[in-house]
Amino acid sequence: MDWNALLKSLEASGGSVYIRESTIVYPIIETTHVLTLCLFLGLIALLDLRLLGVGLKGVPVSQVASRLLPWALFGFAVMAISGSLLFYSGPVKAAANIFFKIKVVMILLTGINALLFHLTIEKRIAAWDNDPTPPARARLAGAASLVLWCGVVICGRMQAYNWFN
Repeated sequence: MDWNALLKSLEASGGSVYIRESTIVYPIIETTHVLTLCLFLGLIALLDLRLLGVGLKGVPVSQVASRLLPWALFGFAVMAISGSLLFYSGPVKAAANIFFKIKVVMILLTGINALLFHLTIEKRIAAWDNDPTPPARARLAGAASLVLWCGVVICGRMQAYNWFN
């Protein structure tokens, strides 16, 4: 499959042109993306800081997660949809951008980090749920999440610049 031909075809499609050339639709999608990014990252940062043992020390990790994750997942879903629409509006330019490529890799790494946390560390949460400072592996997962999501935000912002194209 010719990736470039697919991207060019996608970019020439009516929906892509409509979003890209609209004076109101593109800004609405971009604003939605930024606002849901704030919602998602704010809530995930609170959970990650609890995993690091830095914030909300008096609240069990399971309670922090159960209260924040539903809203964070909602924010992530809307952020992913709006981000996909932003990509759809200019896939050729986005796919050629080094910061976009790095951002996608970092998003995949955050997913792997979260999956590993939920499949391994979280399984034994009963043993450390109330500890002010969680075990090292939980702290590592929280730190990795914070660093990777900060990287995603930085790369997303840097996409606006074409220093390396």
